[in-house]
Amino acid sequence: MSFATDTGTVVAGSTSTSPSRRRPVDGRAMLKPASPSGCRDCRTRAVCLARDLGPRELARLDAIIQAKRTVKRGESLYRANDPFYSIYAVYAGSFKTVIAHGDGEEQVTGFHLPGEPLGLDGICTARHNCTAIALEDSTVCIIPFALLESLCREVSAMQHQVHRMMSGEIVRESGLMMVLGAMSAEQRLAVFLVNLSERMKARGYSAADFSLRMSREEMGSLLGMKLETVSRMFSKFQKQRLIDIQGKEVQILDLGGLTRMGTRMH
Repeated sequence: MSFATDTGTVVAGSTSTSPSRRRPVDGRAMLKPASPSGCRDCRTRAVCLARDLGPRELARLDAIIQAKRTVKRGESLYRANDPFYSIYAVYAGSFKTVIAHGDGEEQVTGFHLPGEPLGLDGICTARHNCTAIALEDSTVCIIPFALLESLCREVSAMQHQVHRMMSGEIVRESGLMMVLGAMSAEQRLAVFLVNLSERMKARGYSAADFSLRMSREEMGSLLGMKLETVSRMFSKFQKQRLIDIQGKEVQILDLGGLTRMGTRMH
């Protein structure tokens, strides 16, 4: 299982669309022209929507990328009930997605790293049903969905990639439900850390040493655990020499042990 898919980003392009097709942007988010280097030279291409496309398909994809948007830490890329115009690809930084309950409390539904998609929740109803918030200063590429649909009709390889991306989101959702419904607290955190390690490795980063951009409270919200439980599980893992953690810096000492913990039966 996974908490986020490795299949959904596109980066850079050189062509913008008309103002009527642009997603409204508030003053907190800054638009930049997309990079002229395009998807071909993107550092996240190996885990993105563009990874299996040939030069001609890459050029077509580059042409529909509208721009990059920079979102400051704590600010939103989009909010629940905003009109849906585009999907987004995390180019740099990280995001959390949250939904609000009737009592005003927020529930974290995912953490998203470079190379992962945002905004797919808006396809069904033409409005977003969650809010995407930057965990650090972050940048996304804007992919107008109407243009992406047109490209899919013309390029079968692109349609396949989009289907793969959407399938990955289904897998993520079902995996999260399994974690919340059938696992103990220590299993939930073990699976989360193993998943994060795998995602970091896929992006060319260290699988054993990385920073946790999310707070323990945010992790608990995703995993259905109280803050105190998350902290206690981290302390337990450290005593068992599975990890070493200093603040937000994590070193995985025994990946196999974490994996076995996450998959063992009750």
